[in-house]
Amino acid sequence: MTEKQTAIVIHPALPGAAGARSPEARLEEAAGLALAIDLDVAQTAVVNVVQPRPSTLIGGGKVEEIRAALDARDPRPGLVIVDGALSPVQHRNLEKAWNAKVLDRTALILEIFGARAQTAEGRLQVELAHLDYQRSRLVRSWTHLERQRGGAGFLGGPGERQIESDRRALDDKIVRLKKKLEDVARTRNLQRRRRKRAPHPVAALVGYTNAGKSTLFNRITESRVMAEDLLFATLDPTMRAIDLPSGVRVILSDTVGFISDLPTQLVAAFRATLEEVLEADVIVHVRDASHEDAQAQRADVLSVLAELGVGEEDPRPVIEALNKIDLLDAEDRAGVVAAARASRLSAGPAQPSAHGTIADPVRVALSARTGEGVDDLLACIEAALTATHESLRIALPPEDGAARAWLHQRGDILSEEATADGLVIAVRLSAKAQGQFFKTFPGARPAPDGAAQRRTA
Repeated sequence: MTEKQTAIVIHPALPGAAGARSPEARLEEAAGLALAIDLDVAQTAVVNVVQPRPSTLIGGGKVEEIRAALDARDPRPGLVIVDGALSPVQHRNLEKAWNAKVLDRTALILEIFGARAQTAEGRLQVELAHLDYQRSRLVRSWTHLERQRGGAGFLGGPGERQIESDRRALDDKIVRLKKKLEDVARTRNLQRRRRKRAPHPVAALVGYTNAGKSTLFNRITESRVMAEDLLFATLDPTMRAIDLPSGVRVILSDTVGFISDLPTQLVAAFRATLEEVLEADVIVHVRDASHEDAQAQRADVLSVLAELGVGEEDPRPVIEALNKIDLLDAEDRAGVVAAARASRLSAGPAQPSAHGTIADPVRVALSARTGEGVDDLLACIEAALTATHESLRIALPPEDGAARAWLHQRGDILSEEATADGLVIAVRLSAKAQGQFFKTFPGARPAPDGAAQRRTA
């Protein structure tokens, strides 16, 4: 959409579909989605649907009521957003009844993604999702579908219908786009393999859209990733290297925000991007602690993660960053801070699982805007990453300065001791990093008493 349009936003409240959110909260989110692509929202309404109609979803009286609301405004709004899933027939009938363009929830989110995607990969993913959506809408989108084309050659018969030709053209384009995205996925996998050899661990920021992930990312990395009070302000993944308080280097990844009822086309199309979460060593779930639907948003994020393969059985550490505490009143703020502190104290350093799981995460209360609590988050990330590190002593030849620099950059140095044969360094490293170190620097070896000194930290 290139021009600003005026729109009416409605939320059909279907029987048994309220879930953890009220219809009013869902309507407010839908209006926020409309604002995210600079639409002028003239009116919003919750429409109670007792019995969904196959032809229009909502009742005939409500259809006429919304048409009257459109006609009463000058200039007349040219767009109605229905915060729900419409079948192609319902879509077509509502556009005829209202004499206006209609977007359902999937189409609206696709519009946002199309407007926001910046990278070539993001644009490919959005285009693929659009085509998958359009293919199911050919019955609605085209007015010439009953025309037939003549058959080729002498045995061609009556020819194919226009809808068949159009669907075949879409299928061909979808195949080409999937091929391009497979190339992108291969490139991303190569990049991941290089990162694994680095070996810098990855911490992925995930969360509901507009929870403050990009603001937190900018605060930690001192970068300028787009961070606005808009739904889906970030679509393309961004990665930056940061140094934790001990000096250990970590790659921080900012990912696309999740949302309730995320269109299946988008989950599939953006899987290559979201796979950054699958490869992460630590998952940081950023939550808007000030939002009235914070628990429902958490459930939605966990649902999408489970769809990606990150379920309750996933062993990786998970930290919940309870963001935006600066927006809470004094009583609520104190409660969030106390609960977060209690989760960290009850965890303790004894076992790796104590650093949090999807089902029972460690929590940190913070404000990405003011910076309060960010140091606590970094300390939690470091504790989670180093929970399984082992202490060992490594003997280095005197000329191997590169090995010493490698250990300083990627390990937790406990002590250094000069000897007649070179240098002995006591360091804490993960088992993975140890294997990479001795493979990269074959001249290094465990110190003579290293076996005796080795212990689990």
